[in-house]
Amino acid sequence: MLDGCTPPREHLAEAYRANGYWRGENLSALLRSWARRSADRTALVHGATRLTYRELDARVDRLAAGFRAHGLGPGDRVVVQLPNAPEFPAVCFALFRLGAVPVFSLTAHRAAELGHLLRVSQAAAYVLPAGHRGFDHLALGLRLRDEVPSLRTLFVLGGVPAGTAAVPLDRVDAEPVELPEPDPSEVAFFLLSGGTTALPKLIPRTHDDYAYQTRTAAEVNGLTERDVYLAALPVEFNFTWGCPGVIGTLGAGGTVVLADSPAPDDCFRLVEEEGVTFTSLVPTVAQLWLEAAEWSPHDLRTLRTVQIGGAPLAPELAARVGPGLGVRLQQVFGMAEGLLSFTRADDPEEAVLTTQGRPISPGDEVRIVGEDGAEVPPGATGELHTRGPYTLAGYYRAEEHNRTAFTADGFYRTGDLARMTAEGRLVIEGRIKDVIVRGGDKVSAGEVEGHLLEHPAVARAAVVGMPDEWLGERICAFVVPDGEPPTLAGLKQALQLRGLADYKLPDRLELVDAFPLTGLGKVDKKTLAAGLAAAAHRPLAASAQGGPR
Repeated sequence: MLDGCTPPREHLAEAYRANGYWRGENLSALLRSWARRSADRTALVHGATRLTYRELDARVDRLAAGFRAHGLGPGDRVVVQLPNAPEFPAVCFALFRLGAVPVFSLTAHRAAELGHLLRVSQAAAYVLPAGHRGFDHLALGLRLRDEVPSLRTLFVLGGVPAGTAAVPLDRVDAEPVELPEPDPSEVAFFLLSGGTTALPKLIPRTHDDYAYQTRTAAEVNGLTERDVYLAALPVEFNFTWGCPGVIGTLGAGGTVVLADSPAPDDCFRLVEEEGVTFTSLVPTVAQLWLEAAEWSPHDLRTLRTVQIGGAPLAPELAARVGPGLGVRLQQVFGMAEGLLSFTRADDPEEAVLTTQGRPISPGDEVRIVGEDGAEVPPGATGELHTRGPYTLAGYYRAEEHNRTAFTADGFYRTGDLARMTAEGRLVIEGRIKDVIVRGGDKVSAGEVEGHLLEHPAVARAAVVGMPDEWLGERICAFVVPDGEPPTLAGLKQALQLRGLADYKLPDRLELVDAFPLTGLGKVDKKTLAAGLAAAAHRPLAASAQGGPR
């Protein structure tokens, strides 16, 4: 096991193997087997690029040899920050084949997040676009290489100016070589948490557990070689990558279509042209699709199933999805840390509209517990705890956090409030953790507060979520000024200069003289949020006087 990772308890690992959940398969070998089975079928589509399974496997072989020629080897961590393009799965499978370990990063991440990921993982390399949506990723990468001691090499998708100390990704190419097979019990890659700490934690996913997750998710959804999956959301999300997503579709012999964005115009065209049968969306995107479908000229009749997860789905919106898009809605609750719960095709309509279904594996163990740690009666709300064959045993290099994130018997404390119906279906009621879910992106309130407090005009800061019809929640910053009150525009600019991703920037500023406190002397965010709900009709920017408005 990679240094810094917590191995699963031995009796649980033995049980997962004995029950056939873990089959001793590594993701690199699985791609080889899929290529043998579906050699000339289309595996990936992006724009004018179409790769068969045979071509994808051959490209992975050459990439793996090319990375090796550039000094990468087994165990090396590699931060991968790429958009939805064939290079993302090709690079990841090449690193799997080499025994190196990808660390997934969002394309929206900037200096603060990337510096953290590179340092915590002690990354040897960083795979990045030269630029994406107007941002100069290459310039940032060159700066980070000078700042992070472990970082040796930048591999760049796109143009690299002559004389730049970076390797164009299209030149990472060499004759295939014999490579040792990765150990299925070892870490295959790292997903990122969306939790409450200031910066994302690294979630180790092994070959065994991810092969099982994707295979089972595909089986629950009845995927076959006739299915076409549209990767509309960023491919580095667990939802898009493996629920069943890209990996599950390839495992079933289907086709993955990579969309540049989830915008309805682009995605509806792809659905019609490629015969897309299923996709994964967050509620905000689903609402955009529903509105666009009323006037779109594109034929969506091949689209069979739309998964919706990543944020709470209001029953009113859920009820519109099936009739509005002509599809079956599947509600999904899941986390990069593990547990997945899906509604099923044979569930009653009421269950599909109002619950998040049932865990996908018989090996998933779920507890709903009260504040005293004891299980609550059926139907009562409490914190969701879980463990299972694809749920992590510990975050990477986070020993102190792991002591509180897991129970003594290895259950993961999710921080989600949930209840279980009499039929065994999960209903997610909210979150204990101080996280804002903005359009499916999880934003740590503590992280944003920390950056705000570095501003000279901010004496105190508290960040809370405010309900929003489109995004689920927006970000409101309550600030006690220090001298001349700041403006929302000024704070946004300052946070951008500090390297904070755009989706974490406050949408609203409320200037206050002091914060309400709880009996323990902590900022009473419930009171702040209640004030926001009462003032929801006001503009997003506030004046420089008084309390919440």
